[in-house]
Amino acid sequence: MENYIVSARKYRPATFDSVVGQRALTTTLKNAIATHKLAHAYLFCGPRGVGKTTCARIFAKTINCLTPTADGEACNQCESCMAFNEQRSYNIHELDAASNNSVDDIRQLIEQVRIPPQIGNYKVYIIDEVHMLSQAAFNAFLKTLEEPPHHAIFILATTEKHKVLPTILSRCQIYDFNRISVEDTVAHLAYVASKEGITAEPEALNVIAMKADGGMRDALSIFDQVVSFTGGQITYQSVIENLNVLDYEYYFRLTDQLLENKVSDALLLFNEVLNKGFDGSHFITGLSSHFRDLLVSRDAATLPLLEVGASIRQRYQAQAQKCPPQFLYRAMKLCNDCDLNYRASKNKRLLVELTLIQVAQLTTGEDDGGGGRGPKKTLQPVFAQPATAQPAQPATHAQTPIATSVQPPVQAPPPVNTTAPQSVTTPQPDVTPTAYQQPEASKSPVVAQEERKVPVMKMSNLGISIKHPQPEATTKQSAQPTGNQAKAEPEEDYIFNQRDLTHYWQEYAAQLPKERVAIANSMKAMQPTLLPPSATFEVVVENEIAAKNFTALIPEMQTFLRARLRNSKIEMKVRISEAQETVIAVSRTDKFRLMTEKNPALAQLKQEFGLEFD
Repeated sequence: MENYIVSARKYRPATFDSVVGQRALTTTLKNAIATHKLAHAYLFCGPRGVGKTTCARIFAKTINCLTPTADGEACNQCESCMAFNEQRSYNIHELDAASNNSVDDIRQLIEQVRIPPQIGNYKVYIIDEVHMLSQAAFNAFLKTLEEPPHHAIFILATTEKHKVLPTILSRCQIYDFNRISVEDTVAHLAYVASKEGITAEPEALNVIAMKADGGMRDALSIFDQVVSFTGGQITYQSVIENLNVLDYEYYFRLTDQLLENKVSDALLLFNEVLNKGFDGSHFITGLSSHFRDLLVSRDAATLPLLEVGASIRQRYQAQAQKCPPQFLYRAMKLCNDCDLNYRASKNKRLLVELTLIQVAQLTTGEDDGGGGRGPKKTLQPVFAQPATAQPAQPATHAQTPIATSVQPPVQAPPPVNTTAPQSVTTPQPDVTPTAYQQPEASKSPVVAQEERKVPVMKMSNLGISIKHPQPEATTKQSAQPTGNQAKAEPEEDYIFNQRDLTHYWQEYAAQLPKERVAIANSMKAMQPTLLPPSATFEVVVENEIAAKNFTALIPEMQTFLRARLRNSKIEMKVRISEAQETVIAVSRTDKFRLMTEKNPALAQLKQEFGLEFD
C-alpha cells in the first residue's frame, strides 16, 4: 500500500515563485540574495499556515546553492540542494522553540554556531515559534543574535510577535506575512485538484477558502477532508454538508422576508436553522456579513470587495437592488449589536428573534430620525390590531396622590398674606383640596416622573407668584393648562434647605479627582452654613491658606450647586473663623482635643499607655 501524503506536505512550495500570496516578501528576499545583501537575523511573523517556515527553508536552501539560476532560485542539482531535498543537510538546523525553550537548549545552539559549514557558505538556524522561549533563554540568546559569526544566519518564525522581547526585535529584519486572499486560495486549490484529477465546482472551492480564513495549510487540510467525503466529486452542496456551513440560500430567503415585513416567516426560518444544529451567534454573524455583501454589491466600485463565486455574485447584485441603503445601514447596526450582546444574554434565542423583528420593521416606512446610522431599538405590533379611539381621561382621584406627593401643601407665611392685597381673592383655590387636582399638576410629565432630593416646590405654588404677582397671570394659567405653555414660561428658582445644601456639598467633594484629595477631605470634614432667607451660604475656615483654596473654588462650586439645586441665585462666601469661634475639627489632634475637653480622663489614658497618633 502506497504511503499517503497530505496535500499540505505534498504541494508545499519548493521555490519562491511557488509561494502563494506573499509576492512582495519573496521578491524582497530574492533581491537580497542576488545583491548579496543578507542580514544576520530575520523575523518572519504572521498568522498560521501562510508560509513563514516554508519561506525560511527556501531562503536557507537558495543562499547555499552552488549554481543558482538567473531568476534567483535554487538549481536543485548541486550537492547542497540535493542534500537539502533529501533532508541530510548539515548547514540548515531547525529548532522547535515550543519544546526546546530552556537556557540549556539555547546554549547548545550557541555552541553549534561556532562550527563553520562544510558545504556552502552559510549555516542557517531556523527557530520556529520563537515566542515560546523563556525569559532566561531570550537573555542568553541576545549576544549571539547581535554579533554572530559571519557564516551564521538566524531566521526566527512566530505567530505572536507581541510576545517577543523588544531587544530581540531590534536585532532582526522583520517580515510581516499577510493572510492569503480568497482568490489566491481558490486558484491554488484548483491547481491541486487538477493535479490530483479531482473535479471541483468554483463555489465549493470558494467556501473552502473562506472557511480557511487566510491560511493555505488549513485550506488544503479542508480540501483533503472534503475529497474523502465526496470521493473526488466536490460540489457546493457536499461542501456545506460536510463542513456544516450555513447555506447562502437561507440568507437570501430571510432577506426577502425581512424586506416584505414577514416576521412570522422569518422566525420560522430561524427555527429551521436552529433545528439543523447551527448556533444563534453563527447565524447572526452570517446575517450581518450577508447585509455587508449586499451593501458592497450595490456599487460597481466596491464590487471587488465581494468574495464569492460568479453565480452567487449575480444573486447578490440582483437582491442588492431591492435593498435601500438606509435599510442595510440599520440592519447591519442591529445585527452587530445583537452579536455584541449575545454572550451576555441569558435568553439567546429571544435576543436573535427580537433583532429579526426590529430588522423587519425597518421597511415599514416610518423614520426614526437615525439617518441610517443609529436605529432606535423600538418594537411595533407584529400583528394587525383594530385601531380604537381612546377617549381622553379626565383628572380623577387616582391622580391626586401623584400630585400631592410631588407638591406637598405648604402654608404661606403670615408676612406674605398681610403685605399682598391681591392674596384675598387669588390664594383661595390653592389652599383647598381641589387645588391639587389641577390639570397642570396632574398632567405635567416632568414634575410627575422626576425624582429629586431637592424639593420640587416653586414660589408660585405658595399661592402668590413672587415674579408675577398679578392676579391675571393666575387666571390665564388655570384657563389654559397646556404643556407647551408650561414650557414657554421661565423656570423659577427652587427653594432648598440646609439638608439639601449639605447633601450636594458632600456629593461634590466625593467626585473630586485624586489630585485634589486634600481639599476633598477638608470639604468632607466641614459643613456649609445657609444664610436665610437668601440663597447665600457661608464656609468658615481656619487660616488664610484654606481661605485662598476655597475662594478659588467658588466659581466651580456655585455652578455645580446651581445646577443641582435648581436655583440661579446661589452664592458662596468664605470667611476665616474668629479667635473665640468654634470650628469643626479637621485633624485627629483637633478631634482628640475636643474630646478631652468633654472627658479629661482620655488625656490620662493616653499618657498612661503612651499612645501616639499615626
